[in-house]
Amino acid sequence: MKVLRTALALCVASSGLAVAQTASAQFFLQSRDFSGAAVTGEESDLGQALPGATSAEMRAALVWHMRAALNVAALQCQFEPTLLTVPNYNSILADHGEELKGSFDTLTKYFLRVNKAAGPKAGQTALDQFGTRTYSSFATVAAQYGFCQTAGSIGRDAVFTPRGHFSEVALARSRELRNSLIPWGEQRFPRYIGRDQTAPIVRLDAICWDKKGEWVVKKCGAQNWPPVGVGMAGR
Repeated sequence: MKVLRTALALCVASSGLAVAQTASAQFFLQSRDFSGAAVTGEESDLGQALPGATSAEMRAALVWHMRAALNVAALQCQFEPTLLTVPNYNSILADHGEELKGSFDTLTKYFLRVNKAAGPKAGQTALDQFGTRTYSSFATVAAQYGFCQTAGSIGRDAVFTPRGHFSEVALARSRELRNSLIPWGEQRFPRYIGRDQTAPIVRLDAICWDKKGEWVVKKCGAQNWPPVGVGMAGR
């Protein structure tokens, strides 16, 4: 019985290790490190410019950008279920809904204020455009793997963040999130794109082959296939 309990314990431990390893490398053996320094919310390269915005309004915009990014991830990253982008996003809406609503209300007041001369409709239009452009800024194809992994990690941290502190997650990881929109691939064994490694292509011209399927040296010269260093078994 003691041996059985020990065996079961080892199985559970090894299973947990396997899960942890899978979760940390869904796409690559070693992913790109996108980490970056914490921000204040007033950086000009983290989102759309908000002329005349106060510090509180800038922070509200940063929070809303983070929410939008996690929303995009919930829609765009479902091809990898282990990232949990959908359930984590839903949990964030439930746990941090009040803080998110406060940020949206602050942004609404900002756009109404700066467009006051043009009327409420202009303010609402500007807010809608802000939302559309914010979502679009996180849509990616070439950098999808990096973005999805990063958003999945941020979403997990946000789920375990106490209510009322979602803005702290946004401040700590917005730079990392933006960095993840730059395409990168495998880091353990990087590929050297751009090197002159033109692969030889075997000639298939009918004139180069006889009726038995043998290469005709007299007509086409020495055969260039297989490449130098590749034996028969490697063809």
